[in-house]
Amino acid sequence: MPIYEYRCERCDHTFEVIQKFSDEPIEQCVVCGGPVSKVLSPPGLLFKGTGWYVTDYANPERKKALEAEKSPAGDGKGKSKQEAKGT
Repeated sequence: MPIYEYRCERCDHTFEVIQKFSDEPIEQCVVCGGPVSKVLSPPGLLFKGTGWYVTDYANPERKKALEAEKSPAGDGKGKSKQEAKGT
């Protein structure tokens, strides 16, 4: 269920209410009983996949770990030169 944020027009109190989309909107402040209006807030977003800063500019250790995971087992690409030689 979505969380709606309301602000009182009289006392400026802000509060959140979990409501169904079909529920009637709240009309009175929970503190003073004054009239309230819904507050429009931006949604929280998390971008995943290629093309976003978190995945494109990861730290060097993370890049090495990702490359090691991508290489097929046994081809020696994910290993250092000494490990590939068997020493």
